[in-house]
Amino acid sequence: MATKSTIGRMKHVEALVKKYAAKRAELKAKGDLVGLDKLPRNSSPVRLRRLCALTGRARGVYRKFKLARHQLRDMALDGLIPGMKKASW
Repeated sequence: MATKSTIGRMKHVEALVKKYAAKRAELKAKGDLVGLDKLPRNSSPVRLRRLCALTGRARGVYRKFKLARHQLRDMALDGLIPGMKKASW
């Protein structure tokens, strides 16, 4: 389980990325590297990290479900994800 501070930081970074997206695209189109450098560091989408929606785990997160592999497996076995079932052959 990720700490509350990590989850809070990622929410803050997410908000900054959204806020400066248009300005960042405009400066990139102009080729204004000095202007880009003056924007907040956390407004870059590269600094955004995908976290599990339930636990906040940073590694092994499936993009489609926004869940870590452990949570995805548990939910699939419980039948909580439509159309997903354990393979058997």
